[in-house]
Amino acid sequence: MAVERLVSPVATPTDLPEQERNWSLRPRRLHEYVGQSDLVERLKITIQAVRARNEPMEHVLLHGPPGLGKTTLAHVIAEEMGESCKVHITSGPALSRPTDLVRVLCSMNASDVLFIDEIHRVPVAVEEFIYPAMEDFVIDIKVEQGMHAQTIQKTLQPFTLIGATTRAGMVSSPMRSRFGITHSLRYYSADELLIILRRSAGLLSVEATQPGLQAIAARSRGTPRIANRLLRRARDFAQVRGDGILTPRMVEDALALEGIDALGLDDLDRAYLKTIATTYNGGPVGLEAIAATLNHDSGTLEDVVEPYLLQIGFVARTRRGRALTQAGAIHIGMPTRAAGAELFE
Repeated sequence: MAVERLVSPVATPTDLPEQERNWSLRPRRLHEYVGQSDLVERLKITIQAVRARNEPMEHVLLHGPPGLGKTTLAHVIAEEMGESCKVHITSGPALSRPTDLVRVLCSMNASDVLFIDEIHRVPVAVEEFIYPAMEDFVIDIKVEQGMHAQTIQKTLQPFTLIGATTRAGMVSSPMRSRFGITHSLRYYSADELLIILRRSAGLLSVEATQPGLQAIAARSRGTPRIANRLLRRARDFAQVRGDGILTPRMVEDALALEGIDALGLDDLDRAYLKTIATTYNGGPVGLEAIAATLNHDSGTLEDVVEPYLLQIGFVARTRRGRALTQAGAIHIGMPTRAAGAELFE
């Protein structure tokens, strides 16, 4: 049975109702968007230019870890394109046949945005159906089957396709080549997360000290979605167990109850590190072996657990597998010489 992780960057089923109630936490315009400064500047220039020419914006491909704001950017771009611009949302796994896209493509108005999450999971048949829509704004619709099959070409309103993926390498070359803007979203700095948390605290009417918000930012793994989730959880704890004010001590107590340490690692992260350190003598060890020992899916470990541990230098990927670094060993209180010893020579 899957266990909900408070520090997972992926939106969970129990997280979605809270997100809907706090939709106002998301920025709506580019001047409200924090971080990803290079991308924001490129988008400002592009949107200003295409609006002056009364043209649709180029197709955009956003890739990076979950929780960094790809869906938010799709809504921000739509807002910047004008009041009449709407966002139509779907995902790669939901598009099993080309006909799954016909209704939404035919219902779109000029300059609308089609957002496809997990675009790397779009089937090949659907990809080939999308290509003429992206290039020439037309689709071919089959009206009959067999010997008497006929195809009708339907002209679409000019639109912008925004694709999002956590695995850019799995997006096919023909698909990638049709995007005019491609950008990799990076993790957020603690200062950027602090700005986001200040705004969120104000919108949620949460009273918090700056050191208290800094304590949340330090545990947010560089991800705005996690930062807002931790803020809500700390708010609840402060309301019930304290005076409602988020101080560093209140944040520490609230998140310690959830098993989250000062760096934002939870029980699964520490179990992953300890498995490499103890069961496999610091590594190197293959991911499948770690997954089998932890009784977890290897894909979950690779997509959700490892990126942050690699980012902070607690784990190294070698040709022979994963190895615990000296910093990772120190953090979990293990002997450093036992952790991938050859890394420390």
